[in-house]
Amino acid sequence: MLQGFGTEVAETELPDEGKAIEHLLEIHTEKYRKLKDAIRSVSKEGRHLLANLETTGKVDDSQWDVKLDWETVQRLLAQLRDMESAFDGFFEKHHLKLHQHLQLLRYEQSFQEMDLCLEHLMGQEKELSLNVNTLAQAEVALKKLDCLESNSQEVMSRAQIIILHGHQLSAGHHYALALIMQRCNELRHRCDSLSAALKTKHSFLMQTHQLLLCLGQAQTWCDDGAYMLANQLVDKSQSKEGAQVALREIEKFLEVAPSMLSSSLEVLSMEYEAVITPQLQAQIGRMFEKHAAVQQMIQNRQACLRKLADKHVRPVQLVTPRPDNTPRSKSPLFSPKHSDGMKFTFDISLPGKKSSRKSPNTRKIEVIHDYQESRSCVSYSLDGDDSPDLLKRHVMRELIETERIYVDELLSVLLGYRAEMDNPVLSGLLPPILRSKRDLLFGNMPEIYNFHSRVFLQDLEGCLEAPETVGACFLERKENFQMYEWYCQNKPRSEALWRQFSDCAFFHECQTKLEHKLGLDSYLLKPVQRLTKYQLLLKELLKYSPDCEGTSELQGALTAMLDLLKSVNDSMHQISITGYEGDICALGRVLMQGSFSVWISHKRGPTRMKELARFKPMQRHFFLYEKALLLCKRREEHGEGNNKTPSYSFKHCLKMTAVGITENVKGDVKKFEVWYSGREEVYVVQAPTVEVKMAWLNELRRILTNQQKLLRDEAHQQGPVVERMQLSPSLSESKQQRASVSSEDTESGRSSPEPQPHSPKPQPNRRSWPGAHHSVDVCEGLEEWSGGQDAFHLATETEEKQNTKLSAGRYRALADCSQNGPNSISIKSGDVIHLQFEDNRGRW
Repeated sequence: MLQGFGTEVAETELPDEGKAIEHLLEIHTEKYRKLKDAIRSVSKEGRHLLANLETTGKVDDSQWDVKLDWETVQRLLAQLRDMESAFDGFFEKHHLKLHQHLQLLRYEQSFQEMDLCLEHLMGQEKELSLNVNTLAQAEVALKKLDCLESNSQEVMSRAQIIILHGHQLSAGHHYALALIMQRCNELRHRCDSLSAALKTKHSFLMQTHQLLLCLGQAQTWCDDGAYMLANQLVDKSQSKEGAQVALREIEKFLEVAPSMLSSSLEVLSMEYEAVITPQLQAQIGRMFEKHAAVQQMIQNRQACLRKLADKHVRPVQLVTPRPDNTPRSKSPLFSPKHSDGMKFTFDISLPGKKSSRKSPNTRKIEVIHDYQESRSCVSYSLDGDDSPDLLKRHVMRELIETERIYVDELLSVLLGYRAEMDNPVLSGLLPPILRSKRDLLFGNMPEIYNFHSRVFLQDLEGCLEAPETVGACFLERKENFQMYEWYCQNKPRSEALWRQFSDCAFFHECQTKLEHKLGLDSYLLKPVQRLTKYQLLLKELLKYSPDCEGTSELQGALTAMLDLLKSVNDSMHQISITGYEGDICALGRVLMQGSFSVWISHKRGPTRMKELARFKPMQRHFFLYEKALLLCKRREEHGEGNNKTPSYSFKHCLKMTAVGITENVKGDVKKFEVWYSGREEVYVVQAPTVEVKMAWLNELRRILTNQQKLLRDEAHQQGPVVERMQLSPSLSESKQQRASVSSEDTESGRSSPEPQPHSPKPQPNRRSWPGAHHSVDVCEGLEEWSGGQDAFHLATETEEKQNTKLSAGRYRALADCSQNGPNSISIKSGDVIHLQFEDNRGRW
C-alpha cells in the first residue's frame, strides 16, 4: 500500500490551478490518514502476537521453537516503525511542496495583474504629450499628469505590498526562491521606471509652465506700459509739476518690471534650453521685440518730460498720507470730510502696481494631537559644558535613530498585519467584511513607508556630519509630506473600523506573532506622532544654531512642518462637514478654519435696525477655501471619552469672487465685516482675539488681491480695462454700489494706515476689499435670532454713513450700466468718467 501511494504521488503532475491543487491536497491527506490507520492496526496486531508468544514461551514444548518466532515478530515490528517514520517524512515534504506550489501560483497571478496595470500606466505616460505652446495647454497637461501620478501612486503602493509578500515567501525558504526574487525585481524596476518617467515629464511641464507664465507677465507689463503712456494727459504734463508727477509715475512703473525682461534673449534661451521649442522661441523673440518698442516709447516720453521739469526743484518724496494731514491732496480719499468713517475703496487701477499689506501677527498653529513619548525632545545642555555643535549632533543622532525605529515599526505593521490578511492559514480568523476594507484600515501607510525607507531615511543619514543641512533636506521633500494629510483625513474612519473589529481573533494572533506589547491601533497612530516629533526636533536644532549656516533653511523647515500640522488639523475638521450638496473638493484646499460670533444683515429687509449690539449673535464655524467661504454650525460631539468628534452643519457658501471685507467695525477691535454680492448681505464677524482677526484678514486679503490680479489679466486680454465695477446714475443703485467704488486718482489700498490690532479704540478709517458682483440669495432664516419676531434689517456702521458724497475726480467703470432714463447716460465697461459733483439725492 505504501509503495502504491508513493508511486501515485511520484507520477502525479502538479496542476496549474489553485482549486485543483487544493483538491489534490485533500485527496492525498485523506489517503495518508487511511495508511496511518492501517499501520497502527498492524502495529497493534504485532504487539498482541508478541505478548501471546511471551506467554506461550513459559510452557515447556520441545517440538516448538517459540523463541525463534518471537524474534521474527520483534524484527517485523521494528521494520514497521521505520517504515512509518519514513512515510511521515515523505508526506510532510510532499505536503509542503504542494502548499508552496499553491502559494507560487497565487503570487504569479498577483504579479501578472500588477504587471498589466503598470504596463497600462506606462502606455498612458507615453501618450501624454509635452508639446505645449500656451499657458492653457500647459495647465491642461499638468492636470492630466497630476491625475496620472495619483493613479500611479495607488498602483505602485499595491505593487510594493506584492514585493513585500514576495520577500516574505523568500524568507520562508520557498523552493522557487529565484523566480520570486526575479518577479520582485521586475516589479521594482517597472515602478522605478514609471516614477522616473513621470518625474521627468512633471519637471519638463513645470519648467514650460514657468516660462509661459513669465512670458504672459512680460506681455502684460508691455501692454500696461503702452496703456499708461496713452493715458497720461498732455495738458497736465505741460507744467513743471505735472511733468514731475508723470516722471515719477513712469519710474514707479519701471520698478515693477518683470525680472525676465532684465535678462537677454541668449541668457533666457540657455536657462530654458531643455524646454524651448521653435514655437516658444518665436514667442520669446516677439516678446523681446515688443519690450524694445515699449522701452523706446518710455525713453522718448521721459526725455520730453525732463525738458519740461525744473531740475532745480527738489523732487517730491512719496510718503504715506494721513487723514489729518492732507491739505495738498485733491483726492476724495484725503479730503477732510472723509477723515472719519471711511466706507469707500479708492484704488488707482494702474498696471503694475502692487499693494503690500503685511501683518506683524503670526498665524496660530493648532497641533492635532497632544503627544508624549519617553524619548521626547528636551534640552541637551548639561551644566552648560556642551558646545552647540555637540548638542546639534545629539539632536541629529536622535532624529536619525527615531527615524530608523519609525521605519521598522511601519514595516512590522505592513508585514505582520496587512500582508497577513492574504495568508490562507489565517483566513478563518479574519471577518470577510474586513478583508475588503484593508485600505480603509491602513490608509496610505505603504506609500509613507516607501518614502521614508527608500528616500528620507537616506537623506537624514547623509546629514549626520552636517546637521545644518537638515533644514534643506526637509524643504526639498516638502511636497512628499503632503501624503500625511490624506492619512490623517482617513484616520477617523480607520479608528471607527478598528473599534468595530478590535476584538477579532486575527488581530490577537498577529500581535502574538509580532510580540507587540501594544495593539494595532497604537501603531496606526505612529505617523501622526511622527509629524509632531519632527517639529520638536527642528526646534531643538534651531535652539542650538543661532546665526549659523543653514539657519534660514531650518526655520523654513520648521515653518513647513507647522503649516503641515495646521493643514492636517484643518482638513480633519473639514471631513466632519454635513449637508453640503456640492463637490467640496472643487472649492480648493482648506486654508483656515475657526469659530466666530456672527451678526447678519440683508439689504432686502423691510426695516432697518440701528442698534446691532442688542441682538444675540449666531455662533458659526468658518472654513476658508481658495474659492469659497463656508459658514457652518457646530453640532454636539458624538462618541464617548476620547472618541468624541464634532460635526458641522452647512449653512452658507460665499464664493470668493463675490466677497468683500471691511477691516474695522466701530465699537470693537475684534470685529470685521464680510460682505457679499455688493453688500446685499453683510456679515459682522467677531473673532475671539485680535490676533485671530488679523490672521483671517491677512488670508482673505491675499485671496482677494490674487482675484483682482486675475481680473486685470483677463481684462487686458479683452481690452484696456483695469478693473470691473459699476457706476450707476440712479440714487438707489448708487447707494448699493458705494462699497465697490475705486478711484483712479488715489491709492487708498496703500495709503490708508494699517489698523492697529492692539489699540483699544476703533480705527477711524475703514478699508474695504471689494469682490466681483454676483446676485446670490443665501439669506439665513430669522428664526435663529433671539428677540426678533418681525422681519427686520440690521444696519452696519458703513450703512449709517451712506450720506457722505463722492468727491470730484476721474473714475473708471468696471461693468456695463444701461441707460435707465431720458436724462441718464449709458456707461460701458472700461469707460473713463470725470465726476463733476454729486447732489444731495445721490445723483452723479
